[in-house]
Amino acid sequence: MTLQEYDYARESPSKLAASCLLLALTMKNLGGWTPTLEYYSGYSAQDLHPLVKRLNFLLTYQPHDKLNAVRSKYSHRVFFEVAKVTPMDMLKLEETLTSS
Repeated sequence: MTLQEYDYARESPSKLAASCLLLALTMKNLGGWTPTLEYYSGYSAQDLHPLVKRLNFLLTYQPHDKLNAVRSKYSHRVFFEVAKVTPMDMLKLEETLTSS
């Protein structure tokens, strides 16, 4: 989704990937940003928090009239139905990020 949004073009691909991973871990309650992830990514959780919040906002307020082919494709079991995952509540995300 970020490939279609000009605002994300200035973000480094590694930081964007790390932020997506942190958001996914948080959304699925699979733990937080571990020292191993920090070491290999080069980013601390605090470095990623602003971008994680922006990504969740993008998921929450995505226009449903665009990108229907992409949404349809990623709604299938083959892709683990990731397009159907409900974004986190912004306040709950903030609370989860600051507590870790």
